[in-house]
Amino acid sequence: MNPSLFRTALAASALLLVVPPALAQSNQASSSLEEITVTGKRLEESLPGLLSRQGVRVDTITAQQIAEHNVVDIAQTLRTLAPGLYVSPKNGPFDYIDASFQGSRTSDILWLVDGVRINNRLYAGTTPLDTLPSSIVERIALIEGGQALFYGTEASAGAIDIVTKGFSDTPEGAVTLGGDTNESGHIDGFYSGAFGRSHFLVYGNGDVSAGFRPFREQDFQPSSATRNRAYRVYTVGGKYAYDFTDDLRASLSYQYDFAKLDYPSPQIVNQAFNDRNEHILSGKIDYTPSDNLQFFAKGYWHDWSSHFTEYDNIVGQPDKIDVSDSHDPWGYEDYGLNLMSKFTLGSSIDAIAGYDFQRYNGSDAVLVIRPTTQGVSAVFGQVATSEELLPNGKVALGVRCNAPDVGQDATVATLSGRYDLRPDLFVRGQIGTAFRLPTAEELFADDPFDERGNPNLKPERSENLNASIGGYVFDHHLKWEVIGFLRNVHDLIDYGGFDPVTEQSLFENVPGTVRVRGGELDLTADFDAVSANLNYTYAHSVQGSGQQIGRVPVDQVKASVDWHPEEQPFSLSATIVYVGDVYRSGLWDGRENYGGYAVVDLAGRVYLDGDRKQTVTLSIANLFDEEYASGIGTARRDSDDSPYTYWNLGQPRTFSARYTLKF
Repeated sequence: MNPSLFRTALAASALLLVVPPALAQSNQASSSLEEITVTGKRLEESLPGLLSRQGVRVDTITAQQIAEHNVVDIAQTLRTLAPGLYVSPKNGPFDYIDASFQGSRTSDILWLVDGVRINNRLYAGTTPLDTLPSSIVERIALIEGGQALFYGTEASAGAIDIVTKGFSDTPEGAVTLGGDTNESGHIDGFYSGAFGRSHFLVYGNGDVSAGFRPFREQDFQPSSATRNRAYRVYTVGGKYAYDFTDDLRASLSYQYDFAKLDYPSPQIVNQAFNDRNEHILSGKIDYTPSDNLQFFAKGYWHDWSSHFTEYDNIVGQPDKIDVSDSHDPWGYEDYGLNLMSKFTLGSSIDAIAGYDFQRYNGSDAVLVIRPTTQGVSAVFGQVATSEELLPNGKVALGVRCNAPDVGQDATVATLSGRYDLRPDLFVRGQIGTAFRLPTAEELFADDPFDERGNPNLKPERSENLNASIGGYVFDHHLKWEVIGFLRNVHDLIDYGGFDPVTEQSLFENVPGTVRVRGGELDLTADFDAVSANLNYTYAHSVQGSGQQIGRVPVDQVKASVDWHPEEQPFSLSATIVYVGDVYRSGLWDGRENYGGYAVVDLAGRVYLDGDRKQTVTLSIANLFDEEYASGIGTARRDSDDSPYTYWNLGQPRTFSARYTLKF
């Protein structure tokens, strides 16, 4: 029997052993399970909750869940806890990832921090999570389906908003210290409070690690000198808000991330690393004079700069080193303005109108994208039924028009709705279109003897449908939902031509369609002392040949259970992630499958005092020390220059401990 399948069955059995006793006590349970949606007076923060009431499926991961599972960075958090989302960090924490949201490509997901888009505007596949620690999080909202209406480009499969820690009306704070068996050290802390009409928050985080072996022993060549992948990541941030009245607030938020991140290779490389600096700054005015009128105006600036260094060994000349790159710069800058208002038309229609402006510039001295600047303007609007018109449901229709400086315009529309058939049974769905604007690489690259961009590219366009039926049983203590989804992506941007004079591959809108068809089953239980979740996702994602597209798993299972008895000074949790078939094409021997593995994590908390202000958290990541490929690539042997396929390795079994003091 496949060991991964055995471990999956073992963990699922453990989950079934734990949950039924809680089901048997459901009549005495005082808690009940409801959807976690954020509502409130401020429009931007409550937008995911608004979308949920309009038929969009929104999942929320809380700071408490993250702390209970003792995960280090955002990527690990999502890999373990996010339903419907596949995340595969290349070599552990603070690294690039492959991601798939309901069968999507990595480029179809929009990432935000406090509503500010942080997607790498140079490259579609370079995800922006490698400098974001989990300790800064208040919650993470996962918004499924095409979300171009409010969020714009790159949200073809969904948007993921990482909301950092918020204000508190009374002084509070915490400090955490920890480490793990990969020679890692961790520290984080925050403090928030208020005086008069002012609110403030400061936070910081530091993670350093000697890392772990990123490749199998048989994959290393003698010319590779870096045998562990190390990292140093630091984050500081702060927020300030002033309430002019109960209805009018001005706020300012700033976060600075700086890091040194290793990028080893199984061959040639002596050392390779990025020195990273990132600034995320935003200022906002929120105005909410009544339940029938909400407004915000927001300006933001996002600067992502990196310097890449690579020193290579020379095969056959062990005393010499070739300087491939020496602190070579690459990066981009985004800045823009968001305006949005929500208001009531008569007594039966709720309406939203908004305007977005974004301008970005970027360049890359390593892969040669010359300095460029592009701007995008967009107007959007939505009308939705009110509770008076449709008491047991809501239907919404919206349109967005986008006009970039370079390339063609894109107009999209979305129709969504939810209806409660009974208090314990509902249906919901969304149908619409979305788009992805070309990146700076695709528009402006001019790398000699490699690739050349095309300023005349059309945006990638997609049609999408999400529909589900769900409900509650055991007096709302168990929620179930069955989801179906489909997506068609057209005007694909890829290499489509070749210039024999300059020997450059040319970006074009190539023929073909990415077709995604799939389903998802989600079960969530919450009782007095036990909470559990089981999520299964199947995705048939194909292009042209009918084969599953690369780096997108055919299926995935995520299961978690948490035992937290109030009368005891401890709690325990277990999670399992099973990844089915995942393929990579274009290798020296064609196409390979590197999926079919399961990873089990355990965590426990011990509360050292009655008020639970002092906590020791212990965890074991990858309990069975599964050696699995988080990705694969091609290298060449030192001995004869022959090609071979190597594995990027996921995190091995890792013991970690943390101590938290709240005050």
